Amino acid sequence: MAHPPCLLFDCDGTLVDSEPLLAAEMAIALSGVGLPFLASDYMGEFRGSRFRQIVAELQRRHGEVDPDHLEIMETRMRRKLMQRLETELVPLPGASEALAALAGYPMAVVSNGPEAKILASLSSSGLAEYFGDRLFSGYTANCWKPDPCLFLHAASLMGYAPEDCVAIDDSIVGVRAALAAGMTVIHLNRFPDAEQTPSGAIMISSMYQLPTVITHLTAARQMAVSG
Repeated sequence: MAHPPCLLFDCDGTLVDSEPLLAAEMAIALSGVGLPFLASDYMGEFRGSRFRQIVAELQRRHGEVDPDHLEIMETRMRRKLMQRLETELVPLPGASEALAALAGYPMAVVSNGPEAKILASLSSSGLAEYFGDRLFSGYTANCWKPDPCLFLHAASLMGYAPEDCVAIDDSIVGVRAALAAGMTVIHLNRFPDAEQTPSGAIMISSMYQLPTVITHLTAARQMAVSG
């Protein structure tokens, strides 16, 4: 019988509803150093992207900012964001129920965010128990989505081949990274009117749907092995 697949979850916007908080703090911080940015810019154009890549693109459009100012701005922004995550963050609807239903599967979190932010998000939302120390950060691995290397790094340390992993991600950046890594990919598309699921990924619109999809994928794997 085939072993169950390893489930690799994104964090922001997949497990926890942190993106509105992140977008709001980004807008305040970036605008404060002369890089015009609205919360809607993050949700519309930059969702899932590494913060430094967003800064680089804004500087390309609006002009360079003193690196020291940028460093101070990022430190202050991350401190304020952590405070809000600890007091305001909630799981995404259906995330707690999905993780409880899938608790028998090996699972990890794979995120572009810093490890401290991942841990704070999971702890304050009550989801940390499902993952333990199986948290894979782009800042720890020194590689970020959309490069597939972060997913490949996580799969290797979890002891799974890429084809034996299922990645669950809400951002196009993450979906493309996992597809490039050769994984089965489930796109949590919460904005189907505005966002198209990339070819090759499975679309769901709610985390409540995830256990059924994983059950079907697991059954198909077992049939392929036995047949």
